[in-house]
Amino acid sequence: MFIWYEQYILLNKEMTNDHKKIKTALISVYNKKKIVELAQGLQKKNIEIFTTNNTENFLKKNNITTTNVSKITKYPEILNGKIKTLHPKIFAGILGNRKENHNTIKQYNIPIIDLIVINFYPLENIENHIKFENNIDIGGPAMVRAAAKNHKNTIIITNISDYDYILNVINTTHSFTIMERLKFAKKAFEYTLNYEFLALKMFNKKINTIEGKNQDLLPKKLYIKYHKKQNLKYGENPDQKSALYFQKNNKNRNIDNFKQLNGTDLSYNNIYDANIAYDCVNQFNEPSCVIIKHGNPCGASISNNITDAYSNAYNSDPVSAFGGIIGFNKIINKDVIIKIIKNQFVELIIGPEINLDALNYIKKNKNIKILICGNYKKKNVSKIEIKSINNSLLIQEVNNQKEEYQNWEVVSKKKPTEQEKKYAKFSWKISKFVKSNAIVYTHKYNIISIGSGQTNRIEAVKIANQKYQLNVNRLKIKNKNIIMTSDAFFPFRDSIDECMKNNNQISCIIQPGGSIRDNEVIDAVNQYNICMIFTKKRIFKH
Repeated sequence: MFIWYEQYILLNKEMTNDHKKIKTALISVYNKKKIVELAQGLQKKNIEIFTTNNTENFLKKNNITTTNVSKITKYPEILNGKIKTLHPKIFAGILGNRKENHNTIKQYNIPIIDLIVINFYPLENIENHIKFENNIDIGGPAMVRAAAKNHKNTIIITNISDYDYILNVINTTHSFTIMERLKFAKKAFEYTLNYEFLALKMFNKKINTIEGKNQDLLPKKLYIKYHKKQNLKYGENPDQKSALYFQKNNKNRNIDNFKQLNGTDLSYNNIYDANIAYDCVNQFNEPSCVIIKHGNPCGASISNNITDAYSNAYNSDPVSAFGGIIGFNKIINKDVIIKIIKNQFVELIIGPEINLDALNYIKKNKNIKILICGNYKKKNVSKIEIKSINNSLLIQEVNNQKEEYQNWEVVSKKKPTEQEKKYAKFSWKISKFVKSNAIVYTHKYNIISIGSGQTNRIEAVKIANQKYQLNVNRLKIKNKNIIMTSDAFFPFRDSIDECMKNNNQISCIIQPGGSIRDNEVIDAVNQYNICMIFTKKRIFKH
């Protein structure tokens, strides 16, 4: 206990009583932004500046005199600039301490370096990844690590945004606390980590290119690096903390690139449901709307405009739509906003854009969240999805591969019309986003009933039937052209019999097929004189 207390006292003393003044600085930067202002500020305080060739030449053009590191090492830059700082005098100057290493410093005439300002050539700017290794910095990362290791004596700056803070401290107290030094060291290791992470990815890419392979979605080792975008209001429940993270250098971004234009703070559930709405509604090119509640679509529609699409989606299940997330794939206009506010309480609306009239109107209600994500890019959809299980990860390919409709097979005596096939494709796409076991009823391009998340398929059918009976008269559905979709095969014919008990308007059933009792199920649909399509692909969603 006393040992820990003594360590605490020593650390606290270090944090508050550091008065080491900056006398020397080494600057070697690829990105020259704000470096002139920094160097001028250092020079005004009579801080000696050491530089490498390119930085020296740049500063010289701005009337700033520096000392080239070659005057310290007595070696010029060699191998086309690959070696310029890799020398015992430079690294002794970074790692040394004026008091502890006084004799060595004097013997070898080593200039102690108090401050290092450095950044590297950005690897992500290299278009030809085959030759990217020619641009990998060696001396720079080594100096960064050395300075971070010796942070008590050498301050390391790798972030341009810290330049103003550095000058402010030098112009006032002229010294940095141990906590400030620790934070700069932490940033430095984050910088080298990011750099080497990118180099690792480029080596993998080069190997795959040479071997003629595609990216391995499930490699032996998984390297994942995310940055926090923002803290969220709470998690699934108010007592759970939550935040949104994204891949900083990933150009293929969709939902995490959103802009919030209205509303209160976002929660975990908001983002989760908004992402489902965004992906689901953008399967379609025509004006479309989907309403998500607790991770499930409760209404969806394609129409001539988003106002009608919303009305149809809302009418699918007005009760479930209450407090839901509404997604659009076209510009959100004032007409649809007026209709939404008139119809229901809504948590969040997401779409590619919103016009000014609609935005000004919705701002009257400060609680409705508006997320704008720009045009959806299907090529940017993640290829994998990750779920955590305690301290492990479950990873799988995302179920968004292009649907191979040519593999669908009509197995019934009765054949679907071309129009029924189009409605079946719509229903199938929506079903991919409904939690298993899932049954979806569709009338034309409108979802009219969903049975979701059941532990057996026949219960999902019963729920879908119950909702259908509530909707059939209200929606004035008269013609017999209901599409029934199942996300997995029917293990018995009982689901077919159940769905036909109270619903004689089903004209087509679409399901994966693959049960050992497929023939029994096919006999059932033939008995009821309805058609059946096998997609030969299961679309479970847990």
